[in-house]
Formats: sequence, C-alpha cells, structure tokens
Amino acid sequence: MRIRDSALRIANYFFLTTACWALTACGSSSDCFREDVFCAALVTDTLGVKDHGINQDAWAGLEEAKANGLADRVEYIESMDSRDYGKNIAYFADQGFDLIFTSGAALDDATLQNADLYPDSAFVGLNQTFEESRQNLASLTFPEDQMGFAAGVLAARLTKTKIVAAICETSGIGSMWRYCEGFRAGVKFADETVRAIVIYREDGDREKLFVDEAWGYETGEDVIRRGADVVFAAGGVTGQGALRAASEHGIRAIGAERDQAALGESGSGVVASFYGDARLEVRETMRRMREGGKAGAGIGSIKFANPPPEVPPSAVSELEILLSMLKNGEIKTNVPFEKP
Repeated sequence: MRIRDSALRIANYFFLTTACWALTACGSSSDCFREDVFCAALVTDTLGVKDHGINQDAWAGLEEAKANGLADRVEYIESMDSRDYGKNIAYFADQGFDLIFTSGAALDDATLQNADLYPDSAFVGLNQTFEESRQNLASLTFPEDQMGFAAGVLAARLTKTKIVAAICETSGIGSMWRYCEGFRAGVKFADETVRAIVIYREDGDREKLFVDEAWGYETGEDVIRRGADVVFAAGGVTGQGALRAASEHGIRAIGAERDQAALGESGSGVVASFYGDARLEVRETMRRMREGGKAGAGIGSIKFANPPPEVPPSAVSELEILLSMLKNGEIKTNVPFEKP
C-alpha cells in the first residue's frame, strides 16, 4: 500500500507541476478578490502566446498595462487543446480575476458560457462576435475589409505584370470574405488598370477548414502561372500554403492575421502583413476599466509588420496615411459587413 501511495503522490506532483507550467504563476490562494487589487488575464487559442499575432500582442498589452500601473497582476494560459477553452477561462474566474481576455473566434462559445457563470468578472472576446449581449461581456473585432483594402493598395503599387491575386478560405466565413473583397476594392482604388484575381476555397473538405495547406499551395501556383506577381493570402494554414508557393517562385506576398514573415520559410517572400493591433486595444480597454468605465466593444486598430528594405519608403508612408484615413472614415472600402 505504501508503494501505491507513493506512486500516487508522485503522479499528483507531476500533474500539478505540468498544470503550473501552462500559467505565468501558480498559487493556492488569490488576492484578486480584494477590491484594491485589479487582476487581468489572457486565455489564448491553441496557437499559444508566441504566435506572432493577436495572442502575442494581447499579452504584450497586458504586460504594458501592468508596467503603467493599470493592473496589479496579469497572467495567461496557453490552451493546448480546444477542449480546454472552457476550463482555462473558468480557472481565472474562479481566482477572482476582474478582466479576462479570450483570444480567437474558436473561444466564443466558451467565453459566452463563462460570462453567464461568472457575472462578477468582465470578459472581452478578441476577434469574437456574440449574438447575445451580456453586461459583463464585450467583443473586440478588427476590420478585415480595411486590412484587405490596404493589402490591395500595396499589391497594386508593387506589381509589374499588372496582375495580382488574393487567396482566401471559404467566402462562407465572413472574415475571409471581407479580407478578399477588401483586397479587390483596394486594388481598384489604387489602379483600375491592375487585374485582381480573387479565389476562395469553396466546396472543400470541412475537416480541412483553415488547414488546407495543399489547396493554398496549388492555388498559389495557379495564379502565379496566370501572371500574378503579388499574392495576398488569408485563412490560417490554408493561406500559408499560398505564401509558400509565392516564396518558392520568388513572388512577393502579403500576409494577414499575424506577422507571416516571422513564421519561417513560407514567409520569406512576405513584404508586409496586416493584422489587428491587439496590444493597443488591450491596453486601452484596461485603461477604460480602471477609470471606472466598462470594457466596451468595438472595432480595433490595424497594424502592419515592418516591411523589408525593398519596399519603397514612399509606399510605407502611403500605407500609414491610408490606415489612418480608413480608421477615420475618410476612405471607405464599400465592402458590407455581411456577404450579400
């Protein structure tokens, strides 16, 4: 019996140690229930906190907020499996955290459920939309149509063949449709003589949604054969397949959703990537809450990863001005939120 008890104690030790590795801190008690202590947390999707995108930026925003005195304690959990989303969110709510950010569309159901279960905590879903409203629940999305529009303008400025292409996941997903239709509108806005080839992954295997790298690669090769010398891609690994094709053929590429150039070989031809500025929005959300307001909901700002030296400084300046004008409504994409 002693041998069996020892084995159980060892197993329990390793279980708790492994669980703690997923957190930035572990403890048996929490001071987050105190009114004078403000605690904020992030639960990522399965891409983790070093995704070169929204997760990484959101965590940087939390760290900056703490450094600026907007939070007393910040932590994160990296979700290892989609089945863990609910319990990872609940962990922080059980600890009395005041504000919990959840990152990625895949966490929307788990976020809504926990908002119902824990009315004393506030929840913000990054890149999530909710059909039902809650007093303690807010969504923060980023304008895919504007990101695609900016990518289209850049593509029109870079092309020499006067043919550019956009490759996206299925148009049945609103964000993907807005990316690619925004791209089409941006190309036309910049230069009506440039032809924009826009292709969606329609009628594909649902099991390969966002992970059909082979389709992305083959479609990328197809548009390159048709003369496209700049390729824009969106849609997770599906889009990365198109970026890899562009890289292998020495074609310039434009990414979305995260800094695609930082992801290795497939991003070697990426001249810029457009994605939401979660770092800024997380920090400002926390500022509003500390000043007595609510987390609020809305559409966040756009950022683009620093382009390489071969992109002219004039093009970079144009992009900065363009993004500002899009945000202020001085330029409109004319792409509706929902597909007609």
